[in-house]
Amino acid sequence: MSSIPAKRTPLLAAVLAAAVVAAAGTAPVARAEPSPGASRPSSGEGDVTLLPPLPVRLGEGQPCTGPSAQKATGAPWAVPVLGLSRAHRLADGSGVTVAVVDTGVAPGIPGLKGRVTAEGAAGQDCAGHGSFAAALIAGAVRSDSGVTGVAPGADILALKGTDDRGVPSPELVAAGIREAADRGADVIYVGHTLRTGRAELTAAVEHAADKDALVVAPAAPDAVSREEVEANGGQPPRGPYWPAAVPEVLAVVEFGPDGLRQRDAPPSHDPDLAAPGASMVSAGPGGEGHYIASGASLAAACVAGAAALVRERHPELSAAEVGRRLTATGYPANPKRVDPYAALSLTTAEMDEYAAPPAARVRPPADPGPRVTALTVAAVSAGVVALLAALAVVLPRGRARRWTPPGLPGSG
Repeated sequence: MSSIPAKRTPLLAAVLAAAVVAAAGTAPVARAEPSPGASRPSSGEGDVTLLPPLPVRLGEGQPCTGPSAQKATGAPWAVPVLGLSRAHRLADGSGVTVAVVDTGVAPGIPGLKGRVTAEGAAGQDCAGHGSFAAALIAGAVRSDSGVTGVAPGADILALKGTDDRGVPSPELVAAGIREAADRGADVIYVGHTLRTGRAELTAAVEHAADKDALVVAPAAPDAVSREEVEANGGQPPRGPYWPAAVPEVLAVVEFGPDGLRQRDAPPSHDPDLAAPGASMVSAGPGGEGHYIASGASLAAACVAGAAALVRERHPELSAAEVGRRLTATGYPANPKRVDPYAALSLTTAEMDEYAAPPAARVRPPADPGPRVTALTVAAVSAGVVALLAALAVVLPRGRARRWTPPGLPGSG
């Protein structure tokens, strides 16, 4: 056990540092600004860049998400928190295919060139969410930016899970999961939550499990519409959400630079892991600029990238075993926080030792022999003292009476 805390120190230090600096208002992180239409992330080099927010989905008649004119040059806060510089010394996801079942992935995204295969309509991305998530999963670092994906060597297989407006449906997501599994994807990322479709999504996930593909999905929606809140009696729905609620799926929730979820984040349902997901910086569906966004779906993208790293580093593990390794090596919290470096570096023995609850330490019972002897000596000594005290009283009186009982001749 002594070697494990040392491996986790960078993650804890990064989380604490981000929380402290964020509280001071000068954090090297992407943070939402109160002004509408833009958010302000600052890089580790101290520069400040205005990034446009990525829409959760497009309304009717709203134009497609265009290229961002702004670029983040420094590394976002999630990069040191995930310990990616250390993790990438061990694996970068090369040879692993991650399917992105989402809004599609736009062609020509910097950092993904030559590593994206799109199925049908998934080669275009009007909403932008799928492109953003794909770059979080596998975007390679560029010379003009510190933004990088979790598994920058992985290949992306893009499949449609939504319509052109970014609205998912159980039928599209289930078909995307099945297609991804049939085409040999090692990890399948689903970018949206659904409140219906339990039967078809469960069957699709089980099909993927039979093909040895690990499905990763958000355990909470990125946002809840006013209509959904009103339909739920004025409260945001609390799940379950599909496919995350299927037992074989790795369900993920987000946290921000301060280690907490945003106050207005929709309630999560039974997450397995947590990962960075608030104020995330990634590519848009065109151009070389960046967007900023928040939500559990982006945390799931980080975990999908971590799963790709593990699948490269430990090819002998099944999809289910990869999921168990990620949860077993997660940094202690509720839920555990994904720790890519630990998942890559810990041996099976260390992992099992860390995952098991510590044994209670109970002192062995003391040898009763010395205590009994001491008590016996003390009792005997007390008895002797009492006897001597009694004799000190009785003997003088006995001599005075010549040892004759009171009332008899000669007694006094």
